[in-house]
Amino acid sequence: MRHNKAINHLGRKSGHRKALLANMAASLILHKRIETTVAKAKALKSYVEPLITKSKDDSTHSRRVVFSYLKSKEAVSELFRTVAPKIADRPGGYTRVLKTGFRQGDGADMALIELVDFNEAALASAPKAAKKTTRRSSKKAAEVETPAAE
Repeated sequence: MRHNKAINHLGRKSGHRKALLANMAASLILHKRIETTVAKAKALKSYVEPLITKSKDDSTHSRRVVFSYLKSKEAVSELFRTVAPKIADRPGGYTRVLKTGFRQGDGADMALIELVDFNEAALASAPKAAKKTTRRSSKKAAEVETPAAE
């Protein structure tokens, strides 16, 4: 049973796993989309989303904290300069995992993980936000009340 086993160890020792996730997170931030296995994509999602949230506050402290996870100056500057302004109003859910099938060599379940606000195809095809309407129109309610009052 897997009671109280929160993270997927990905078949690696902790140092190897931390380095793997740091490199994948830096690649995701720099390229906006990477292809990997589903297990690694899910682990990466829980690794990188708090870092993206941290990047909303552009302070020296938050940059140092993010750098301690990513270990890449280029990725940190890209995160704070390009990614953070685009996701400033988003309350969470910065990444999307799309399953793409099975790998040819070993049959591993593959996935595409991408930053949500940087997929131009999905942004172009997304329907525009519908005009917010109320259940009752104030005009109709006013017409109904006027004859009754007379």
